Amino acid sequence: MHLVDQTHIVPPIASTEYVETLLAVVERCSIDLLIPLIDTELSVLADSAGQFTDRGCIPLISTKSVIDTCQDKLATHKVLKAAGIDTPATWTWKKVLERKRHRFPYFMKPREGSAAQGNHVITNVRELRTFGRRVNEPIVQEFVEGTEHTLDVYTGFDGKPRCVVPRRRLEVRMGEVSKGLIVKDRAIMASGRKVARVLGGCRGVVTVQCMVTPQRRIRVIEINPRFGGGVPLAIHAGADFPLWILTELLGRKPSIDPTGFQDDVCMLRFDDAVFVENASRVQSRE
Repeated sequence: MHLVDQTHIVPPIASTEYVETLLAVVERCSIDLLIPLIDTELSVLADSAGQFTDRGCIPLISTKSVIDTCQDKLATHKVLKAAGIDTPATWTWKKVLERKRHRFPYFMKPREGSAAQGNHVITNVRELRTFGRRVNEPIVQEFVEGTEHTLDVYTGFDGKPRCVVPRRRLEVRMGEVSKGLIVKDRAIMASGRKVARVLGGCRGVVTVQCMVTPQRRIRVIEINPRFGGGVPLAIHAGADFPLWILTELLGRKPSIDPTGFQDDVCMLRFDDAVFVENASRVQSRE
């Protein structure tokens, strides 16, 4: 908060006052563009998108149907499978429990979740039962061996995928990538474009996660209709999403080279400390 030009304290997303407070900030500060970054606010802001538009602020957010599909992992699987996109088999936990024979390992996650919370590799029936009781509305997926990639897909204001930047996830902490590598792989890029086209209604930048197996199968495992935490790597490599968004906001068509970003660029994150003098006085002014 101390590194930006202005900060505004708002109620929790679940509060009935959340949207109203944001709208008040929009009016008070003449905000032209709203870019959501957190999974839990996407549905709330999609429902109220018209209220922001009425105040002259464009919410750069995918349609409600896209958000609902992406947040529901079972719905995501059905949409991808129906479109012929390679994706791991996915079942409800109860459906898997009914089986007499299993092909371990499985991968368990919440039906609606984020930041890798509640994710588990399941290696036996005991773990299947135990973790299934702990995870909120668990689903079970076919376990996929391979290298995980996150694709930053720029869909702008019209929903058309114009640029796909694959990032190999070298190290992840708490669901957030801490080490990543740009991989300009045409097949992976084509997979990201297809996902965005199939969804329709995407806006801004969406992230598509996939596993690339040793046999070169590109298997889509998850979609987040928002900027991903590792997007600074894609921007640094030359995919200037902020410039393209601002250009479109001004009513112009950005010049986008779909392959204009630099290959083989690595991002290594580390913890840092920020020290603020007279912090209590700074906070009181907010």
